[in-house]
Amino acid sequence: MASWGDLAAYIRATYDVISEQEDEIRILFNFEQFSEDDDRTQVIILVREVLDKLHEWVQIASPIGLAANVDLRALLEEVGHSTIACGAAIMGDHVVLRHSLPLVDLDIHEFTDPLALLAGTADQLEEQFFGGDNY
Repeated sequence: MASWGDLAAYIRATYDVISEQEDEIRILFNFEQFSEDDDRTQVIILVREVLDKLHEWVQIASPIGLAANVDLRALLEEVGHSTIACGAAIMGDHVVLRHSLPLVDLDIHEFTDPLALLAGTADQLEEQFFGGDNY
């Protein structure tokens, strides 16, 4: 990938885009592509970030539930023990998992693998800590 525009074109061609703004694309990640019996989905927000007004990055984030409705210590301990390609944050009212990648020399697998890992982890933590599949 060379730019946000290149990545955005790939995302549009590959994933189910549910909304799009200039520097943000929301997709519905469908786990059915990995298992025909899995009808769960996960909302993923892809945002163009610019570091030091020079370097384009993509932030991959997924909301998993309301921060007010969870034991944050237990959630963060689970994230610390079981995740590889994401960290947890509170954005607005929501707990999100997120991961960021520089775009300049990004190979497509350096995007798709963390995206799939983040989506799967978000789906699992959402079920474990919030009891459903709301995002």
